[in-house]
Amino acid sequence: MATLIQVLLKLSIVLVEFCLGLKSDPHDAIYLFQRPGQLLRSLLSMYIVMPSFALLLAIVFDLRPALEIALIALAVSPIPPLVPKNVLKAGGEHPYALGLLVAAALFAVVFIPSVLELLGGAFGLRIGMSVSAIALLVLTTALLPIGAGIGARYIAPGLADRIVGPLSSIGMLLLVASIVSILFTAWPDILSVIGSGTIIAIIAFVAIGIASGELLGGPGGRDGAVLALSTASRHPGIAIAITRVNFPGLKNVSAAVLTYVIVSALAMIPYIVWSRRRVRVAVSRPL
Repeated sequence: MATLIQVLLKLSIVLVEFCLGLKSDPHDAIYLFQRPGQLLRSLLSMYIVMPSFALLLAIVFDLRPALEIALIALAVSPIPPLVPKNVLKAGGEHPYALGLLVAAALFAVVFIPSVLELLGGAFGLRIGMSVSAIALLVLTTALLPIGAGIGARYIAPGLADRIVGPLSSIGMLLLVASIVSILFTAWPDILSVIGSGTIIAIIAFVAIGIASGELLGGPGGRDGAVLALSTASRHPGIAIAITRVNFPGLKNVSAAVLTYVIVSALAMIPYIVWSRRRVRVAVSRPL
């Protein structure tokens, strides 16, 4: 049963990312590489601010070991596989959303193993993740599905427009079914990690991500919304893989990651609503 749920979850992510590619063109994928200043600010928010804050939380506060490890693993996993949908709901621009996802995925292949090695040296631990393992996760959950979608649209744009809606609906249905199944099977473990400041720590983590994205995303709101949600969202699959490889004996770390996914999704709703309203107000203002 657990294997089937994992397969359905991965399939749903692949379908959602493929549909994102079906709505894009090659120029969207290289959007940020044509804007080095914006690329640098985006990477600073996603790759430096969040790991630094996660370390601060771990050092200053007496968090449960499972949550502490989970937040650090999430902080070094800056490839949110589903965030573009939320970004577009918040009024973000599609080219920047897709370009940021592609750039984050490419940089993650080098970033994640390097940062894990630095963390291991700082804490006197033997932790790490091979470049090949990260590259495989990044390719299968982000780059290949998006690239296939972009390629399909380039070859047959009419067909892409017709199938993107049904495929997107199937992907989201599979995703919801997978999440409900995971919650049903893992609910006792999730309850076991709640308490001792768990919810507060996760909300603080999300709030810092949103604030960092707003600050470094630039004026105007739309790019800020993209970077805010992308910074606050992390890749739970990569985070769980990191913890399983490096801390196989530590209980409930996966449950702590799942708790983050649930709490962070709920915590982002007010920001998404506010950001959409901000964009509508800006558009309605007379020039």
